[in-house]
Amino acid sequence: MRPNALGRTIAGLITVAGLAAGSVATAGTSYAAPATTAHTAVAAQPAAVATTQNFGLNTAEAKNVQEFLADYWGYTDSIDGQLGTNSWKAFQRCLKTYWGYTGAIDGDPGTNTIKALQRLLASDYGYTGAIDGVAGAGTQAAFKRFAA
Repeated sequence: MRPNALGRTIAGLITVAGLAAGSVATAGTSYAAPATTAHTAVAAQPAAVATTQNFGLNTAEAKNVQEFLADYWGYTDSIDGQLGTNSWKAFQRCLKTYWGYTGAIDGDPGTNTIKALQRLLASDYGYTGAIDGVAGAGTQAAFKRFAA
């Protein structure tokens, strides 16, 4: 590791010397490019992870929910067990019709979506907690009963 650190130090000194002399060309681009490429790849991953929210359901349970949404609420994507944007849009249509959801049909299972879901779960699936929009352990347990 020492030779690598020494090489970086020397490359950094050459870069500083080149910039100080007013010549950007002597700084080179190969030194900066790997850090930028690695940073871009890391930044792109979290967005993909955030698109699915199963609230404690396993794949089989989430598939049951998607089948319900396909049968009654216009869900047309694949039955893959991943409750993504289109699953939540379909669920929001259900929640808007029967459970007091007043937000946009945007597929984002935020606080208002969860409050409406909690009202549904309190009616028939044993949820006894507060209607607070937080998908805690009680909400998740009742959601599992709904999905069974």
